[in-house]
Amino acid sequence: MRKRPRPAATAVLAFGGGLVLFTGGAVAQSPAPAVSPSPSPSSAPSPPLGPPQFGPARGTLVIVGGGLKSEAILKRFVDLAGGPDSSIVMIPTAGESDEMADYAEDLRDLADAGARHVRMIHTRDRKTADSAAFVAPLREASGVWFSGGRQWRLADAYLDTKTHDELRAVLARGGVVGGTSAGATILGAFMVRGDTSGNTVMVGDHVVGLGFVKGVTIDQHLLKRNRQFDLVPVIESHPDLLGIGLDEDTAIVVRGDRFEVMGSGYVAIYDHNRRLDSGGPFYLLTAGDRYDLKTRDAQRPQMRGTPVERVVKEPWTK
Repeated sequence: MRKRPRPAATAVLAFGGGLVLFTGGAVAQSPAPAVSPSPSPSSAPSPPLGPPQFGPARGTLVIVGGGLKSEAILKRFVDLAGGPDSSIVMIPTAGESDEMADYAEDLRDLADAGARHVRMIHTRDRKTADSAAFVAPLREASGVWFSGGRQWRLADAYLDTKTHDELRAVLARGGVVGGTSAGATILGAFMVRGDTSGNTVMVGDHVVGLGFVKGVTIDQHLLKRNRQFDLVPVIESHPDLLGIGLDEDTAIVVRGDRFEVMGSGYVAIYDHNRRLDSGGPFYLLTAGDRYDLKTRDAQRPQMRGTPVERVVKEPWTK
């Protein structure tokens, strides 16, 4: 991401449960920053009436396809967390390294977006992830950010632990959970590219995500890595799933059962009961487009809410 002058920021890192504060290269023990005010609901698409069936009942998700270039998406995330003085936790566990310094760039990106109080928590040990000491920063957070890497590492460390519970709690109190690349895929219910042997295996030895969006599987780096057809056989084998493919520098902002697209690229929708009039199995959304996870209808508000062109409500043909 393009760098520019930023306000002074603090980064508190909790590896194995111990908090460490990094300020200008110095290291010192630090108390947690004050809990930030609740994020403004006006920063996300309004949910429909009634309890959501697929998205979070409260709070917001910011799900990014990797390759962030602009600051607008992270600025939206920080705004949803409550602004620059909010308490944000970053989780880099999808990455290969256990060295804190290797994630300094991710911390700088959040600082460039305005975040002044960022704590990092990381472990590979499920017992640690299930401890009160490790999750303490999450209990004070109004925003949580997952950086990229391999999504199976996140599942191995955090699925069905106290960490998972506290992530749900962040949303339940109106906060925001976001992630990029592997940090995006883990937020869905069905996890593609989760095989430990490599990321070209679409359905492998890890398929269960954190489930913050039910009935959905999320792919990333879509067009940049020529992945636009990879979700097609997944949806053919699991026709009840909704596939969402995110291009780089592109995000969906999910609130309730609706999401809005932002960023410079495209979002591909794979719905076994929708296709293009030419027979194509997926269609593309772009910045400003909105999607209803319950009805599975897409609209272009900039065109007065008209449906996305050429999409027909017909099952895929074999």
